[in-house]
Amino acid sequence: MPTSTPKRILIVEDEQAIADTLIYALSSSGYQPEHVDLAQLALARLQCEEFALAIFDVGLPDGNGFDLCRQLRRFSNLPVIFLTAHGDEIDRIVGLEIGADDYVTKPFSPREVVARVGVILRRLTVVVDAQFHTASAFELDSAAGRIRYCGKLLDLTRYEFLLLKLLIEHPERIFSREQLLERIWNDPSEVFDRTVDTHIKTLRAKLRAMEPGQDAIRTHRGLGYSLQSS
Repeated sequence: MPTSTPKRILIVEDEQAIADTLIYALSSSGYQPEHVDLAQLALARLQCEEFALAIFDVGLPDGNGFDLCRQLRRFSNLPVIFLTAHGDEIDRIVGLEIGADDYVTKPFSPREVVARVGVILRRLTVVVDAQFHTASAFELDSAAGRIRYCGKLLDLTRYEFLLLKLLIEHPERIFSREQLLERIWNDPSEVFDRTVDTHIKTLRAKLRAMEPGQDAIRTHRGLGYSLQSS
């Protein structure tokens, strides 16, 4: 648990009793939770303040958490956990596909939510000897969450960033779909192999848009994907 400045967690929830429970649980675990009950209030704060993670209720008085997450992804890769009263598979898939890191169905254990917050934040904490890591034509700035390709900044979604970051840090290493699901997605049992393929496809399109003659990500039939080191 943090021993210096507490990590700020934004809770977007219109049921005060649920918000109070999360505030207490997160505060007791060393975080600094802050609460708003409307999507527009949350968006305004997310645009001008720094948080370590956000927790979105799917059903909000002035919108829904899915739309809020879509708007957030236009300018930030901030980790997001969804809270919802619905447990339908399609809702989980939609939430994960638009860039959520986890999905919790009400009623839930506050301790479980805190544990999931901790797992996500630990995964994002990368200990490296230098601030920048370069592989081939890529320049990775882990602290700032940015990747440049051939000197140009890439516009990436959260999962695209995490996938490419992993490949950059292990050039030439082949990762299977299962390994990528396990390392990148918080609950790989709730997503499918095609999710990896879809993200790799969009990554390749963005890289080729920068350098049309290059194909940095290599497919190994029956094995997985790797990043060419040269």
